Amino acid sequence: MNLLKERYSTYDLASAYGVDISLYPYHRAVSGLQGTEVMMEGHKVLMFGSNSYLGLTSDPRVIEASVEAVRKYGTGCAGSRYLNGTIDMHREFEHELAEFVGKEDAIIYSTGFQTNLGVISSVVGRDDYVVCDELDHASIVEGRRLSFATPMKFRHNDMESLEKTLSRCRPESLKLIVVDGVFSMEGDIADLPSIVSLKEKYNCAVMVDEAHGLGVLGDHGRGTCNHFGLTDDVEIIMGTFSKSLAAIGGFCASDADTINWIRHHSRSYIFSASNTPAATAAARAALHIMKEEPERIAHLWEITNYALKCFRDLNFEIGNTSTPIIPLYIRDFVKTFEVTKMMFDDGVFVNPVIPPACAPDATLIRFSLMATHTKEQIDIAVDKLYRCFKKLEIIR
Repeated sequence: MNLLKERYSTYDLASAYGVDISLYPYHRAVSGLQGTEVMMEGHKVLMFGSNSYLGLTSDPRVIEASVEAVRKYGTGCAGSRYLNGTIDMHREFEHELAEFVGKEDAIIYSTGFQTNLGVISSVVGRDDYVVCDELDHASIVEGRRLSFATPMKFRHNDMESLEKTLSRCRPESLKLIVVDGVFSMEGDIADLPSIVSLKEKYNCAVMVDEAHGLGVLGDHGRGTCNHFGLTDDVEIIMGTFSKSLAAIGGFCASDADTINWIRHHSRSYIFSASNTPAATAAARAALHIMKEEPERIAHLWEITNYALKCFRDLNFEIGNTSTPIIPLYIRDFVKTFEVTKMMFDDGVFVNPVIPPACAPDATLIRFSLMATHTKEQIDIAVDKLYRCFKKLEIIR
């Protein structure tokens, strides 16, 4: 008897998501390069669901760097970084990343998810605390679960709630506050100045996940910590390659001693195959472009402010976002799927966000921008979204 088949044979997508199966929006296949327009299942759509904030995934320079790395190193490293899987480019890029975000050293992982798993679970122990924003990314939540530390959380960006949480911790214990710099669904920015102030008061350490801040905020895209001038006050800076850096992978930057500890105790680093030469070279090339072409970030902010004004003027509910991540709140499970399908059929791709990525009463459409978008493309998408929201009586 196949016990797994017996258990899961009754799994029904329509029942699981509570919608007609024709509305199921996930796992659509893209055929071709990722840009502001993509071919998806034979259908040409405007892409407003990407995390490629600088639009570099199809940049010829990034592609060529990746191809050259494959020619030099092959397609993989055939082992973990700990053993035979470290190449000279890994070490060189780690030094560049550390310098870029303002820390002594850095360590590269195969994915951003593995970075948070490995870092959080290795830097705190049984007598410590991990204190997280309730809307932190799932990888932070899983890293907290893997650690032996006591888990604590506070209401989203609520500093009064954070202080109450910290006041319940043992004063002598290590307390690691972990937050997203830019929250991936809501698009708002962590109140890092207040967090640092509480850090000093309660003797904590701070880790900031810059997955959605890198390439968006700060000098030449150095992230949220740089944006606030608080790099020296944040002990650990984490980032990914899969957003602005146009590849896949992750890194953590900190002081040299902390990185050395992580390098020898992080299980998702030690027991995973190393990041591929192609992905490492692509991310490295993207970082060089990011530093050399600040006009990309300037344009990203120009169209971000333009889109934010468009949505606000038309009475969309977009929360507290101030970044290229714009949540269009629907607060209705079925209508969220209906909007996604209607927009796809009308030539615009957007992402539906439902539990567990949000609260049941906070379902939304995630509308995200790239530096390669034009105002004309935004106008088309906003107009179609407005018509759709009016038809479904989301905007009255």
